Amino acid sequence: MKNFSADVKLAKKGDTSAFSRLYETVYKDLYHIALYSLKNSHDASDVVSETVLDAFCSIDKLRDPEKFRNWIMKILSVKIKRKQKEYFNMTEEIDENLPDISDFDYDSIELKDALDKLDSQSKMMLSLSVLGGYTSDEISEICEIKSGTVRSRLSRIKKKLRLELTI
Repeated sequence: MKNFSADVKLAKKGDTSAFSRLYETVYKDLYHIALYSLKNSHDASDVVSETVLDAFCSIDKLRDPEKFRNWIMKILSVKIKRKQKEYFNMTEEIDENLPDISDFDYDSIELKDALDKLDSQSKMMLSLSVLGGYTSDEISEICEIKSGTVRSRLSRIKKKLRLELTI
């Protein structure tokens, strides 16, 4: 794990290069988690942009520089939840343009179907664990639930996916 202390201290003083270095360490994880959770590349990019902007504007509120990664993921988690609420509150017509299926991957359709059956918090926890490599304690801090609950939920999620994929 990278030591963020020096760059966080510089970023708190307004050093944009230091913040840029911090961003470079997490941008792939931010985007992958947002894309996995929202399933829309434009919304994922927007949520990551909003996250980075909020993090840049409020870096001085980060108390423990070593927790930069968890802190920015927590901001991302809030942004994703807000965007997901927008999906449910949409009143306008949804454009139903059919995607080009020429490059469709039939091997992963069962996995996609199984993942689509998960609730949004389960998807977030699974993506933080699998895609982000976060521990249950870190996920606990990001999602604001007990680490024991995270471990048991991840275990149940993985068991559910295994059952879905073996049927």
